[in-house]
Amino acid sequence: MTSFFDSALVLFFLLPAGAALWLLLSYNTLVTLRQRCLQAKADIDVQLQQRHDLVPNLVSTVEAYAAHERDTLDDVLRARSAAHASGGAADGMLEGALGRLFALAEAYPDLKADANFRKLQDQLAELEDRISAARRFLNNAAAEYNAAIEAFPAVLFARTFGFDPSAYHEAGIARAELTAAPKVGFERRGS
Repeated sequence: MTSFFDSALVLFFLLPAGAALWLLLSYNTLVTLRQRCLQAKADIDVQLQQRHDLVPNLVSTVEAYAAHERDTLDDVLRARSAAHASGGAADGMLEGALGRLFALAEAYPDLKADANFRKLQDQLAELEDRISAARRFLNNAAAEYNAAIEAFPAVLFARTFGFDPSAYHEAGIARAELTAAPKVGFERRGS
């Protein structure tokens, strides 16, 4: 009889202790999953801020370099035309323009505007890929978290402890606009 009471006493203490441990572990798992969702949302904000800060600077840099190349070549063409029209009187102007062109060519054996445009395109594509990856990570984290709070037995207590479902990432623009690629324009200044 004593062994029956000992067993019942052990069960009396083990069952609540086991249930409390299970509740604690389940709660901590839900907290971890919720934090992963919050971190994923913050990571998207970081990527979007980087795009906001970086893209205008990249575009301005490429535009400035392209304008520098264009201006240098235009100066050479104008000076050459003036030298031909004046019968050699404007040779000094042509010589100065050619000197700038040769200095540019020495510093940059091929004119770099084309390469800069390709580099800008690559950087924009990489940035958009990182934003897409962050959005996919958020949606995956939200799916895991939502499944965890809806699965038995967590469904019995998750809402009670404030574990509400996490929203998936949705584009902030109309669905019809999602199919259009963002426009990056290069305007010719001073023309």
